[in-house]
Amino acid sequence: MSKGGFMKDALILFLITLVAGACLGGAYEITKGPIEAAELAAKEEAFRTVLADADSFKLEDYDAAMEKANTDAPTLNFGNVQVDDCAIGVDASGNPMGYVVTSTSNDGYGGAITVSVGITTEGEVKGIAFLTLTETAGLGMNADTPDWRGQFADKTVESFTVTKSGASADNEIDAIGGATITSNAVTGAVNLALYFVNNCVAQ
Repeated sequence: MSKGGFMKDALILFLITLVAGACLGGAYEITKGPIEAAELAAKEEAFRTVLADADSFKLEDYDAAMEKANTDAPTLNFGNVQVDDCAIGVDASGNPMGYVVTSTSNDGYGGAITVSVGITTEGEVKGIAFLTLTETAGLGMNADTPDWRGQFADKTVESFTVTKSGASADNEIDAIGGATITSNAVTGAVNLALYFVNNCVAQ
């Protein structure tokens, strides 16, 4: 091939790559807005599920508190967990009623598990909802059943522990049959959310 032919082919390849990149970039910009809107709607729905008595929610600057919780996390025996963000739930008069903490465990069997946890200003867990759950169908995915999720609701404890022998105390969570890894991962994420509210936000 002549030098001129080589340069021509290289130029054509460059132009194809440039056009393809521009198309991908355009597609990303077009879909970015709807994706973000869908994620926000899912999060808002989760907020209302886990702290149903709140009139509205406000995202506050909890960066320092999150940094403390995430720095402390490796020492707490909750697994590979982190706090992602926190919103405060208020009543119709704007008075704080509780917090919705989004936390993630990277110890799930099928990948990261992200939960929203509703916690009152008195430290009572009102409920949990999943934002990300990709566990095994018929096993770990059973974490998203009302009966299993409901074990966390209306409990005021320092932290939860998973048991395989039947829960006999408020702080005990019955493991999902055949999915102890998932049970521990979800419980770890909830525990860090509790730690965040009780030991970081209130400081």
